[in-house]
Amino acid sequence: MIITSRSNERIKAMRALQDAKARKETGLHLIEGDKLVSDAIASGARVRTVFAKEGVPPFDGIETVYVSDGVMEALCTAKTPQNLCAVVETPSCACPESYPEGLVVVLDRLQDPGNVGTVLRTADALGASGVLISPDSADPFSPKCLRAAMGSTYHLPIYIGVPETALARMKEQGFLCLCGHLKGAETLPELGRRTALVVGSEGQGVSEETAAQCTLYRMPMRGRAESLNAAVFAALMMQTVLSRMPE
Repeated sequence: MIITSRSNERIKAMRALQDAKARKETGLHLIEGDKLVSDAIASGARVRTVFAKEGVPPFDGIETVYVSDGVMEALCTAKTPQNLCAVVETPSCACPESYPEGLVVVLDRLQDPGNVGTVLRTADALGASGVLISPDSADPFSPKCLRAAMGSTYHLPIYIGVPETALARMKEQGFLCLCGHLKGAETLPELGRRTALVVGSEGQGVSEETAAQCTLYRMPMRGRAESLNAAVFAALMMQTVLSRMPE
């Protein structure tokens, strides 16, 4: 059986997951594309249902529902035609009692979903131990964030919490909390095995409350630009910090 109507009740429920409110109420999110679906399954994400175009082989142990091209277009937000999308249980993003050793990246009011997704992908690639995202940042399980992260959403711990509260706990656990700030020094402090790197919002930087928990650092710039895209800054800082942390 192939679902051909966009008005099908099940399809309408899945399309609603494009909205943050529905994702929060159901504890589910929707992923799009062959690579992202396959990567989520391989990473151990709890995939409830795969929606597929006719001709795609079914997935072992996962409900596979076949849909027409028109219905697939309705389920996906990407402009490029997709063969697969899936409904996934959103993992718990509660802040832990004890944070993992290594580099924890903290996003403070980072509201562009593409930037949040790119930071997740970069943190995964460079070997960060986790990413903490403030509640007023972009939802890491929104379609744009998930596409930008390219599967990294399922590769490392994601926490959602108030940065100043989380940083205070990290400091109790021996973390050096470091953030980019125009009033910071241009010399990095000595780094240990536990570092929190804070990246602020695209327009306003980190909040005063968050900055108060941190050692402030101003990245030296030789050119005439006064600032960088938040995701670019995060990538440069992650590379710099990780290269100076003891192994």
